[in-house]
Amino acid sequence: MTHPLPRAVSSADQTDERTVEEVLAAVRHTAADLLATSPQPPSTLNVRIGDVAVEMAWQPPQVAPATVDGAVVPLVPAPVPAAPAAPAGPTLNAATVGTFYRAPAPGAPPFVSEGDEVSPGQQVAIIEAMKLMLPVEAERGGRVAEVLVADGEGVEYGQPLFRLASADGAAEGTDESELAA
Repeated sequence: MTHPLPRAVSSADQTDERTVEEVLAAVRHTAADLLATSPQPPSTLNVRIGDVAVEMAWQPPQVAPATVDGAVVPLVPAPVPAAPAAPAGPTLNAATVGTFYRAPAPGAPPFVSEGDEVSPGQQVAIIEAMKLMLPVEAERGGRVAEVLVADGEGVEYGQPLFRLASADGAAEGTDESELAA
């Protein structure tokens, strides 16, 4: 489908100067016209101002239900994997996106291990982001009940890295006899 560009953005002669607002309004109007005349909503709409481009993309059409021996077989969507459950109890979380390292160098002992006590401000790990080694410091004190991320694994902002023992000293979901072992 072709759609004529408005005069504000298609004019070859630039004798009359157009303001940025006029060009944006013209592109916005063209995009709205394209959306209104589209047979179905696009999955993507890109609007670029420099050298003016409006791009739309659609998802492939839905497939009609299959039939077996004349009977309609309903299409069942593939199950979506469930997001991992948030760990119970207080956690120490990633302050940035990057690669998680438990130790200051390969082969060195980790900053902290399960069972270690940490205090606020203590370095517990490193996150490498864009070639920078950023220290991960404990926001709160407590005993490390579980390391939630493997060494060298990518992490997201806010992702739990360590689970701490609850205020009474027991890890959430664990009884005291397991902690003594």
